[in-house]
Amino acid sequence: MKIAVVTDSASYLTPKQIAENNVHVVPITVIFGHQTYLDNVEISTSEFYHRLKTDSQMPSTTQVTLGQMQTMYDQLASEDYDAVISIHLSSGITTFYSNLVNYLPNVTNIKVYPFDSRIASAGEADLVMLAAKQVQTGHSPEEIIQALTHLRDTIDAYFVVDDLSHLVRTGRLSNASSLVGSLLRIKPILTFNDQAQIVAIEKERTMRRAYTRIKQKFQAAYEQADYPLRLTVIDANNPELQKEWSADLAQQFPDVKIDHSEIGPVIGVHVGAGTMALLWDYDWEQWPESAANRKKNGK
Repeated sequence: MKIAVVTDSASYLTPKQIAENNVHVVPITVIFGHQTYLDNVEISTSEFYHRLKTDSQMPSTTQVTLGQMQTMYDQLASEDYDAVISIHLSSGITTFYSNLVNYLPNVTNIKVYPFDSRIASAGEADLVMLAAKQVQTGHSPEEIIQALTHLRDTIDAYFVVDDLSHLVRTGRLSNASSLVGSLLRIKPILTFNDQAQIVAIEKERTMRRAYTRIKQKFQAAYEQADYPLRLTVIDANNPELQKEWSADLAQQFPDVKIDHSEIGPVIGVHVGAGTMALLWDYDWEQWPESAANRKKNGK
């Protein structure tokens, strides 16, 4: 069986990852005023953050259209693929996934297996990379979906924004009302809740204190996990702080695989420049056949 792996641009895979793993990426659209840009196709991450800083109009996004998805699936069917593992941005922050699921009965020329990442950025990317690995090792679509479900159970992500107003403006922060009065005075620690929505769970006064608190959460996960962890430092146009966090983590956790990822245009619309995050999960590169039967401790 010939199986394709499809995702959207919110995964922020590198061009090398996409090419080497034969991943098909459907770009999400970023909007500045009346101008639309395909994420990382017609506007780069650096161009986006420059415009975010200098443009008088705040950007917005629009989800991938079902027409885009149909075009992608048609292309894959024409290339003699039998099935598609289609991994997408969290259903907690966009209606795209539910819209796609409802649309799929119309796709009759190829079998599509949709998968809700319930996350974004590096978490979505890790799921894509595991799917690609499973395709390469000859797993069936059903086996791949099972593996993805269990990898998803191990994902934890915490992030801190430099300016909370972007999340409030775009409506992506579920419990924003409790924080609006102190927007300029705090650095809230955010995560994804059980409904895959972005929520603030703690408040710190500085980015440094927020990082220390997030690192404590990783320390606890590191001590509890009975499987190899992969840790990703994610930044939104904040390379200096990414280097600082990465160096500190590498020194403290020398046996942990540490990756770097970026928050590009589509997610950057909602979190703004300067955002930093840590995300960890089961290291997909060390995913064993038996891992499908293992779940995250405490979940």
